[in-house]
Amino acid sequence: MGVYSDRVLPRIVNVACGAKQARPLRERVCSGLHGQVLEIGFGTGHNVPFYPDTVQRVAAIEPSQLSWKLAQDRVSASQVAVERSGLDGQSLPFDDDSFDTALSTWTLCTIPDPVLALTEVRRVLRHGGTLNFIEHGLAPDEDVQRWQRRLEPLNKRMFEGCHLTRPILGLLNTAGFTVLDVDVFYDEGAPKAMGADTLGVAVAS
Repeated sequence: MGVYSDRVLPRIVNVACGAKQARPLRERVCSGLHGQVLEIGFGTGHNVPFYPDTVQRVAAIEPSQLSWKLAQDRVSASQVAVERSGLDGQSLPFDDDSFDTALSTWTLCTIPDPVLALTEVRRVLRHGGTLNFIEHGLAPDEDVQRWQRRLEPLNKRMFEGCHLTRPILGLLNTAGFTVLDVDVFYDEGAPKAMGADTLGVAVAS
């Protein structure tokens, strides 16, 4: 990991992910979380203010030390106990059937093996547990997909492996989830190639 990855990129992501227009989406995706919650790609804690009262505890998975440091004001202000519990979503340090619900927000784009990470999430969810997610990925329109493929190499270099063309629903299905509810749309104010979002709930079967 270099200076850009360790010291610069987390600050860029903190600002970008804190955009005002993302707040209603965070509120939507956090709705329905309850009990013991796993959050992969915790980042700088922008979801924390939107945890519902039904959440008892959050186990946060976040590899970046600086991101965790930048999250501390939000974590300290939270009514919900949040603990940094691991660094790698592809290898979760929990027993099977440990969590009631899980949360992933704009995370699967950068995980090296997203299917492995989702398989791990499914493993640690109790039977019938749900994963609430919002992810950007492959657009529903072919003309936008063509731009995504052109831009992806540059995007990956600028944002440490951030993919634009990952098929979110396909990844969930491959990992053994059943998608219960889904909404596919473009972020308001964002270039379509970078703002094709998939928001929904999937159940661990």
